[in-house]
Amino acid sequence: MQNKKNQSSVGQMIQRCHKWRQKRKQYIDQARQVSDEIERERLLQTAEHYGRIVSAEQEKIDSIRDPKEKAAAEAEVSAAENAEATDDDEPAFPDFITNLN
Repeated sequence: MQNKKNQSSVGQMIQRCHKWRQKRKQYIDQARQVSDEIERERLLQTAEHYGRIVSAEQEKIDSIRDPKEKAAAEAEVSAAENAEATDDDEPAFPDFITNLN
């Protein structure tokens, strides 16, 4: 029964982490678009705050999980982060376009 309770708790923690990661990404995106330097700094600090929250929550999740579950979850998180990173990046130009000299 305790294992089932831990799984439910971990699931909720993962959902919260995902929500906080989205909020962090949202603040970073807003900071990229703002021209006011003070507002940009405020948004980046808020994003950093969410990053610290996610990090702390992730440590709790890792301490609760079994080693097998932990390895599978780390692979899942890194795949999700890689997918987000490729979505955020601007399209790269091929070398023949950037090296025109």
